[in-house]
Amino acid sequence: MPSIDDVTDAPDELSDEQAEDLLDEAALVQDMMGEVCPYPQVEAQKGLQEIDSDDLLVQETDHVPCTENVPRAVGDDATARVWRSGDGTYRIYLRKQ
Repeated sequence: MPSIDDVTDAPDELSDEQAEDLLDEAALVQDMMGEVCPYPQVEAQKGLQEIDSDDLLVQETDHVPCTENVPRAVGDDATARVWRSGDGTYRIYLRKQ
């Protein structure tokens, strides 16, 4: 039986502990709850322009396609990882290159 990972190109997932540690380190947190693509993609690109190299931008979202679309939209400008809460909340962690 195929899993969701077989049909998506989502970034690596973080554990709960890793996600909380990285959230504390974030230079910028964007609340994208209730927003749908392409708005979060545009805001991620803008946010990366505001922070320095090696800084971390975190987007909080409830729109599952963002977990794949936002990392794709920022391309080589950032490395991406995702955290899934289990209750429909996601965080996308973007480390600026």
